[in-house]
Amino acid sequence: MALIDDAVGLAARRCWVPSDLGSVTDRGDELGTDASAERIWEHVQLLYRSGMHPGIQVCIRHEGEIVVDRAIGFARGNLPGRWVDRESAVPMTVDTPVNLFSAAKAVSAMVMHKLEEMGALDLDDPVAEHVAGFERHGKGDITIRHVLTHRAGIATLPGSAFDLDLLADHDRLVDVLCDLRPSARPGSTPAYHAVTGGFVMEAVTRGATGRSMRDVLAADIKTPLGLRWLDLGVSPRDAASVAHNVETGFPSGPAIDLFVRRVLGKSWGRVLRMSNDPRFLTAVIPSGNVIVTARDVTAFYQCLLDGGVFGGTRVFEEATIARALQAPRDDLEFDRMLALPMRYSTGFMLGSDTVSLYGWNHPRAFGHLGMSNLFTWADPDRALVVAILTTGKPVIGPHLPALVQLISGIHEVFPER
Repeated sequence: MALIDDAVGLAARRCWVPSDLGSVTDRGDELGTDASAERIWEHVQLLYRSGMHPGIQVCIRHEGEIVVDRAIGFARGNLPGRWVDRESAVPMTVDTPVNLFSAAKAVSAMVMHKLEEMGALDLDDPVAEHVAGFERHGKGDITIRHVLTHRAGIATLPGSAFDLDLLADHDRLVDVLCDLRPSARPGSTPAYHAVTGGFVMEAVTRGATGRSMRDVLAADIKTPLGLRWLDLGVSPRDAASVAHNVETGFPSGPAIDLFVRRVLGKSWGRVLRMSNDPRFLTAVIPSGNVIVTARDVTAFYQCLLDGGVFGGTRVFEEATIARALQAPRDDLEFDRMLALPMRYSTGFMLGSDTVSLYGWNHPRAFGHLGMSNLFTWADPDRALVVAILTTGKPVIGPHLPALVQLISGIHEVFPER
């Protein structure tokens, strides 16, 4: 057992890191070259040594083969500044399910694209065509496409609306959505919809099919892919298996607090505490609670990279994937909510020929970032699929150089073909 006792570690809310990293490392079945895997893993270990992430999972597929499938740390039982009991702390393994947070948006978006492929809806349908009352307060022209591209003008929910007891009450959530007042004209410049878009998609899916997005994802995507985990919320019996999320890093200042409350409707710490609650884990939150392992989410992206086929089973039509990756514009646009240049398709954060979330010069890369150092993406130019799932949730911390080195290292190890 050990206690973090250095001043920087305390200020940064650093979790305990054992001296023997091999004792907290788990490996799955890896193919490909050992050299590539070890170079990447050195960067992952450096990120883990920062103490900002109690647990990390990484899976990388290159040219269809799993070249890295490893986990390090603890899924539960390692909190900043606390004693760690190795007997009771739960190890992070490659089979531990993790919440994707906002990276869930890419998975949920493909549910909508699948429904369009099946003829249940059209992305250019007004939301109000499937959700009675949504047209209130001038929202009648908002389409499903506007929601998926963060251009619906309803970027935020009132803080009081996003509570744990509300999550299980679909009718109340629909009332909240119908009462929203747009802050911008639909189709205008993007403003990241952190939570609202997912709830709108769930309401549309129920209106168009009579099914929940959870059921569509399970029946029409997860099962054909043959996956153990890829769920919109989990059953009550599985809630205790999900890795816990931990607030780490230096305390954020007033400016960051204001930004987080603007985007999420609640403080960073409050959202993290909610995310570990069984009511959150068993709800359907399409923008923020797809539960999956790194290995299984890379299978999902590999299917997209391979034109909709995985393991010999067709899950999506090629045309569906092409539509999902099509951006309204080719250039970066300034996101009014994130205050960053972004490029969105209908559900994905896209790369660019300059710097992007996935490194330098990844113009055809597509994926999604999740709170706060969680990355999922695929890059056709490198035949590459990457999932970096983390359970520490720092805003600012000593991990940032290691995180940049990890993304850069992946870029260097897997160059363009």
